[in-house]
Amino acid sequence: MSPHPRIFKTISASLLAASLGVSVFLLQACSKQAPAEQAAAVEVGVVTLKTQSVALKSELAGRTTASLMSDVRPQVSGIVKSRRFEEGAQVKAGQVLYEIDPAPYRSAFAEAKADLENAEAAVAAAKARDERYKDLISIGGVSKQDADDVKATYQQAVATVALKKATLDTARINLGYTQVRAPISGRIGKSTVTPGALVTANQETALATIRTLDPIYVDLTQSSAQLLRLRKLLGSEGMKSGSANVRLKLEDGSDYALPGMLQFQEVMVDEATGSVTLRAQFPNPDNVLLPGMYVRAVLDDAVSTQAILAPQQGVTRDARGNAIAMVVSSDNQVEQRAIVAERVIGDQWLISNGLASGDRLIVEGLNKVHVGDTVRPVLAESVEAQTATRAARHSDPISVTSVAGKSAERR
Repeated sequence: MSPHPRIFKTISASLLAASLGVSVFLLQACSKQAPAEQAAAVEVGVVTLKTQSVALKSELAGRTTASLMSDVRPQVSGIVKSRRFEEGAQVKAGQVLYEIDPAPYRSAFAEAKADLENAEAAVAAAKARDERYKDLISIGGVSKQDADDVKATYQQAVATVALKKATLDTARINLGYTQVRAPISGRIGKSTVTPGALVTANQETALATIRTLDPIYVDLTQSSAQLLRLRKLLGSEGMKSGSANVRLKLEDGSDYALPGMLQFQEVMVDEATGSVTLRAQFPNPDNVLLPGMYVRAVLDDAVSTQAILAPQQGVTRDARGNAIAMVVSSDNQVEQRAIVAERVIGDQWLISNGLASGDRLIVEGLNKVHVGDTVRPVLAESVEAQTATRAARHSDPISVTSVAGKSAERR
């Protein structure tokens, strides 16, 4: 028996009302959930940029050179009798280094001395005769010609004494030269002769070479293009000249402990290399620096009083390799900036264009946002601290250090 038509209509109406109620409930729930999802803005870590004073440095290659260098050469000829120094040792100016056989020079000195004494005796006799002739000519006892001849003889004897004195001085000097002395203080190198060798005056081959190593010079090369860029940089606003201090990096990569001072800059450009030579002076009390060593010097070229430094993790590159940065605007929206990153200073980029003081640079969460997104900015340090706190609160087995490390990896 079929159901009554009125009962069927009542059941259908009830089912329709129930379905409509469920639909309305779901629509209300969705309408409440959508604003909640839109309100949940992505949290990003930002750094607020500000101007600061930054030293702009440059690194130049160079080589060390002795501040003083002197070749030791004999000034008289003879046989080397002895060597009175240890190779590689420190010697002082005036110290005897070699002794040349003095016998022939001692004999020449004695001969010159005897000649001088003989000439002085002749002067005494000529002077007495001249005085007698002066008395005789006044009474007409001798002719004027004789008196003039005697006077001339006396003057010749005086001149001979002066000549013999000069000869004696030369003999004394040559005798002194048989002891070859150090012309300067410093470290002496290897000897090119041994006792028994014959040396000649002013020979081309040096007996040894002395170098003064404290202080020591470092000759640096800077391209003329670098020099022009530096001068242009110093002419811009907010720039001033750097100090004359110089730091050294040694061949093994270590830093030389003592600072140096820039002494001068060459006044011409080398036509072959297109570079300019700069010289710096360094103290070298322990002889760590030796002549000829290759080093790199760090110079303070200039000081920027209005520099903008951006953390490296906040600077990325586009497909063309141009530097870009994401910043948070005043209404908390993400903006993209094309920037000019000139050089790396520590762990930051020096920005010359594209960013200004007060900009909020995104350094954490860059992979979660896009241009135009609304975000919730927090200080970069706070993001890691909050992550570590949440991990500790939920007894996360991951350590705080690991959480911080993962946060750094996401950046």
